[in-house]
Amino acid sequence: MARAAKSGKLASPEPRRLSRTLALGLALTAMFAGVLSARSVRAEEPARVDLRLFVDDDDDDDDGIADGQSTTLSLRATTDVRWLTSRDQSAKTILEPSVRLIAGTTPLAFEQTPSSGVRLGIQALKPGVADLEIEGVTLRTSAIQVMALDASGASVDLATSHVALARGLPTLLNASISGKNTDPETFRWLLVGSARELPPFITLVSLRPNGNALAALEQVPLSPTRCPVSIPEGLACQATEPIRAVWDALEASHPALQNRALRAEVGGRISVFVGGEKAASVRVGGPRASALGPLGRHRANVRVRLIRESRGGAPPLGDSDASALQIVRSELAAATALWGQCGIQLAVPGQEDVKLVDPPIRSLLAVGCELGAPASGGEIHFTADKRPIAFKTQPGQTPAVVAQSLSKTLSDAGFQTQLSPNAAISNGALRTVDLLVKNRNGEPVEIGTLAKQPLSTDPSLSVCLGDVDLGNGLRHFNDFNASAGTLDERSIIRAYDDGDPTTIDVYVVPSFASSGRIGESFILGDGASIQNVVIVDRAGIQAGPRSFALAHELGHIFLDMPGHPDDFGVDKTTSLMDADASDPTIFGPRQLSLAECERALEQSGPTAAVPLLTPWPLFEPGVAATVSATK
Repeated sequence: MARAAKSGKLASPEPRRLSRTLALGLALTAMFAGVLSARSVRAEEPARVDLRLFVDDDDDDDDGIADGQSTTLSLRATTDVRWLTSRDQSAKTILEPSVRLIAGTTPLAFEQTPSSGVRLGIQALKPGVADLEIEGVTLRTSAIQVMALDASGASVDLATSHVALARGLPTLLNASISGKNTDPETFRWLLVGSARELPPFITLVSLRPNGNALAALEQVPLSPTRCPVSIPEGLACQATEPIRAVWDALEASHPALQNRALRAEVGGRISVFVGGEKAASVRVGGPRASALGPLGRHRANVRVRLIRESRGGAPPLGDSDASALQIVRSELAAATALWGQCGIQLAVPGQEDVKLVDPPIRSLLAVGCELGAPASGGEIHFTADKRPIAFKTQPGQTPAVVAQSLSKTLSDAGFQTQLSPNAAISNGALRTVDLLVKNRNGEPVEIGTLAKQPLSTDPSLSVCLGDVDLGNGLRHFNDFNASAGTLDERSIIRAYDDGDPTTIDVYVVPSFASSGRIGESFILGDGASIQNVVIVDRAGIQAGPRSFALAHELGHIFLDMPGHPDDFGVDKTTSLMDADASDPTIFGPRQLSLAECERALEQSGPTAAVPLLTPWPLFEPGVAATVSATK
């Protein structure tokens, strides 16, 4: 352990080594400006320097190895090294098991001479007091170890594990240090060291994934507690009350959690500071224990398109383009933070794929419209980019056959087409087919009708033109056509589809055509013509924390669940997936259960048929970060 060397002073060095050893002692002394003057180093009055260190058990360079155990340090791994303010490059290192000397980014072995011009520092490896006695100069180090303990009291490895965002109401947090903890995601900070050196308070600071500060808890009190059995005798322990890492400021400020809840983000860190010095940090991820193992962190590819009310018109919400984009980015950030309860990230701040677009031009033909009746024989007439197109249907042809033949006719005329079969609706005959018409450059072209002539003269096979008019609201699906969606919905989705089935497309529209609906989602299903799409309107975004409409609709997709838990079960208004809960307080629809987190990874994770969630490791084992440490 790291207390005083049991032999007292070091063995007398060889005469030719004495001057080098003394020089190192003076270099160590000089690192503390104003603590010890050079004239105090006299043979009749041994000098002593007291230095508080923190055991370097965390992983500042994200390589999965505790910085104090790394044999090769990156610059970020030296963040917690205490640097000498002066040095003597003729000195050799002294072996002490509780600390080690660092030259630049290289740990020094016993009597290894550092290279010229490289600064020297001290890194603590074990808790306790250690004396480095060098020919009359004593450097006394007192190292404090900072540990994170989970709800069961087990140690959380600061280099290879993480803490998770809490789930459940704060009333579940009813444990003290010695009591039973009923919240599985709470954790305590435990400080181990010499009793006289342990502080009465610590400060907790949460950092965002980019390293910027997010929130802080000042003056978090420590109380004496029994040390774990792994701690050597002679050391004392102090701990905080159970701490919750929470995803938003509302919960962090709840009276029941005063000084015990800290807002945090998945991918970020929670750092401990003592007297202004960083003592340790731990990463924040998804649930640490589940039926699938630690959930860590996963990311989704989400694209958001805001549809103007008309071409070149006003945005669907806000009073300007800039405000509309900002409002939606904020809503996406809230959904990202909320789904952090499962370790799922939707967007990286500053890298969101959010754009304002016009309603699509009329470039989509729905062969069969909704009912999908077979042809009886007739003609289809329209214009494509102002060029007349004519096609004859034959009795008995299905909408799919007609669409394929019509596609060839358009191809012969120099156009490109994209065929998209639709699911048969509950009161329809056959599957209909959408035909998107484009020019040779792949750009949609305007489809028009001929004067005094219908699109189709076939008495049974109808053809409809996708003409989106959001001035009266978006026509949305009902119980009969939910599997296919409406022509309005399909016209928007087909126009802006990126062709990647692993992308979740979100469309923000001014309003839905009837009251009562603020959002809807299309999930992956057998024969579904639209998959992994969310549509929310202005009211859904403006509802904000009352319903978290965007996060809720994304939940239907992640969970591959068309209904709601309370449709046929117990109503739980605190659940995000509740059908009709509306409450902006901490008791509103904002919580995800561990079972829902597990289901999201099973239905949409890496092993799903269409993986919407891909692993995003919190650290890369064996790969040290190259970002320079802050000096």
